[in-house]
Amino acid sequence: MVEHEEADVVVIGSGMGGLAAARAIAQFGDRRVLVLEQHYTLGGMTHEFSRAGRFRFGTGLHYMSASAGPFLEFMTDGRAQLAPLPDEYDILHFPDFDFAVPSGPERFRARLVERFPDEAGAIDGFFRTVRRAMTGLAARNVLASLPAGIRAIGAPLVERLYPSTFRSSAEQVARSVRDPRLRAILAARWGLYGIPPTASAFGYHAAVPLTFFMDGTAHPVGGPAELGRIIVQILRRYGVELRPRQLVHEVLVERGRVTGVDVEDTGTGGRYRVKTAAVVSAAGVRNTYALIGQSGRLNDLPAEPSALMLFLGLDRSPAEFGVRGENHWFMPGLDAYDGTLYVSFPSLNNPAARHHTVEVLELVDPAVVDRWRGAKEDGYREFKAAVTARLLDRLERQWPGFRSAVAFAELGTPLSFEHYQDSARGSFYGLAATPQRLRSARAGCRTPVKGLFVAGQDAWGSGVVGALAGGLMAANAVLRPSQLGTMWRTVRARPAARDAAVPWEGFLRVAAVEALTPQVRRIRLESLDGGPLPFTFAGGQYVKLELPVAVEPIERSYSICSGPDALEIAVKHEPDGLGSGFLHTDLAPGDVLRVSGPHGAFTLEPSEHTLLIGGGVGVTPLLGMLAGATGRIDLLVSYRTAEDVLFAAELVALRERLPGLRVHEFVTKETGRIGLEALRPFAGATRVHLCGPAGMMQELIGHLTDLGVPREAIHTEAFVSGRSAQTRRERAHAIALAAGASTFTIGVAGDRAFPCRPGQTVLDAANAAGVDLPQSCGEGSCGTCRVRVLAGGYETDSRGLFSAGELAAGWRLACQTLPTGDLTISR
Repeated sequence: MVEHEEADVVVIGSGMGGLAAARAIAQFGDRRVLVLEQHYTLGGMTHEFSRAGRFRFGTGLHYMSASAGPFLEFMTDGRAQLAPLPDEYDILHFPDFDFAVPSGPERFRARLVERFPDEAGAIDGFFRTVRRAMTGLAARNVLASLPAGIRAIGAPLVERLYPSTFRSSAEQVARSVRDPRLRAILAARWGLYGIPPTASAFGYHAAVPLTFFMDGTAHPVGGPAELGRIIVQILRRYGVELRPRQLVHEVLVERGRVTGVDVEDTGTGGRYRVKTAAVVSAAGVRNTYALIGQSGRLNDLPAEPSALMLFLGLDRSPAEFGVRGENHWFMPGLDAYDGTLYVSFPSLNNPAARHHTVEVLELVDPAVVDRWRGAKEDGYREFKAAVTARLLDRLERQWPGFRSAVAFAELGTPLSFEHYQDSARGSFYGLAATPQRLRSARAGCRTPVKGLFVAGQDAWGSGVVGALAGGLMAANAVLRPSQLGTMWRTVRARPAARDAAVPWEGFLRVAAVEALTPQVRRIRLESLDGGPLPFTFAGGQYVKLELPVAVEPIERSYSICSGPDALEIAVKHEPDGLGSGFLHTDLAPGDVLRVSGPHGAFTLEPSEHTLLIGGGVGVTPLLGMLAGATGRIDLLVSYRTAEDVLFAAELVALRERLPGLRVHEFVTKETGRIGLEALRPFAGATRVHLCGPAGMMQELIGHLTDLGVPREAIHTEAFVSGRSAQTRRERAHAIALAAGASTFTIGVAGDRAFPCRPGQTVLDAANAAGVDLPQSCGEGSCGTCRVRVLAGGYETDSRGLFSAGELAAGWRLACQTLPTGDLTISR
């Protein structure tokens, strides 16, 4: 039996075009959008994969314009961080000369005129033609998004007004300049859209290498997948549902109009049907027409190229061979194109990369692997080995000794791209960028079926920005006219200022690393450009760091120990600790880490008498608090030995600056631990902040309560172990598997009950049901989400945020408590 569901709009494919269409339609059309992705990873060609436990490779995004531009700014809410490539970002290697392409159109023109002074006037004329051809391409693509009647009238007019757009690149370059070498330079880099100059439409050549990249180029910090990660996160905020491993078998059509899609969940093998009146396909024009059984209508379009891509992992930096991060293009001749190679060095351009990688691209006819399309036996391995050896030979000739640096090599073929991205015969750039494509009514976001639209590269042009533009063109066709003005004004405008209530996420650079004790390091983080920090924080808050200890990073939380003018954390090296071990043994100044923050509500508020208690590295958030503190403050700090004392110089300076501050030090091996009698003089404190080891905190909460300090005046912060979060996920999975019911019920004294799925924490279930529970960090460090369990079975981690008496009375953290059956709680 086929299950049924409904959606306002279904988007097929989660490449940049599909995601752009999904966001625009959800945001400006207020539609319920469902994105179906056949791959197990969202993000299309921003996807990355890992090999040999350390090397990470991109699949389609190698470099992009130095400026994010309005489309990418819109899609990422201005959060994309780009690292510039070297100023001379493309080096062209011809058989008997080289040419370095510099950033900036004026510098590019000046270098051409310097090299070819007799062609100065022709060069200026050529760039005027580039601007007109680019305008013609934009006009043609916008026209292609309009209804058929308008297209039929407008298409001949556009070609008549902008003939250079429709000429072949080779013809237009030959019309413009005479020198064969100059022609070769101007026609080079056609690999950015995939069709050699003899066959490509000059409009695409004008748009991509001669316009989009002219102001310089950049690489996403963190790798291409960072763009997909940001965009998917934003889409979920707009209510877009994204499902990987969903293969669309058919777009259902009745009387020329879309009615739904038939889908297979390849993870479970289940089949279902989604009823919808609008489908946006980011799967390419050929796949889209196949889904409606009309592939024959595309027979007039020329076949698309595919690619051979060699992924290399190196055991030393490419900089040893004189490479600075620029791209290298190897051309077989002035007017010969077969065998053109593109070589990029993403690890030199991604400040967050930990291991060095190289990617080599050669565009080919997909027929080179046709003999293995059904079965990859009888020579496929040998074919790949031979291609790998040939490409490595070429690199070795350019950079002697290069081959010896290669620690890993893997070749992707047209069959690889066909399998992973489900493109027609491994097509790399979508429809061929030819004059025939420009003249075709099928090459655009409109189809002959009402309610069926195309997004992505086939709706505009090649590359990430081209795919995004194609997605917006599809949204332009789906949305009502009254909604389009708002969409385009928003896209053109700069993103709104970041909401300070939402933690910032991005990359920071390690500015300094300092050993405070043999076990504790202080680490200073700064903006990538050395400018102001991208967020502000309050004393007592913390940041989360993603640490690249393996192929998949781990996340750890660390309290901020500095004032607002710097971002510093202090990290104790825990035995067998993955995170602290990395930060103590592998981290060095200049490294780049992914950071989110600030987090936490362990912050000071005005109080008549504040008592701060820190054990060991637990003094870290307290030091941050003192940077902006005033009034009467007693600070009790406890260390195991004199060698473990932290921040001695800083505390001396704070004593001088804060007349109300008194510091009391306890070295437990000499004076004993902070006990009941040591706390007695401070029993009148109106606000207490406590941070340290779990056993110490549990004991001190009990002492403070015995001394009459109100429980609501005691604020706690615990050390969050990454292993604890992993353990909780594992236990949640085990509970879900063992549950005899699909739903547990959590009753709340004096309030309504709410459902809880087996494997959900009490806090997650409450949030899903709209039940208000106090909360802050959500990970068991702050102690805000205190609830009292009155009855029922559960598993939990108490974290030392309660006294022994409170634990006995049933107090637990909602974010750490996993019900194993029905539960009754109170607040």
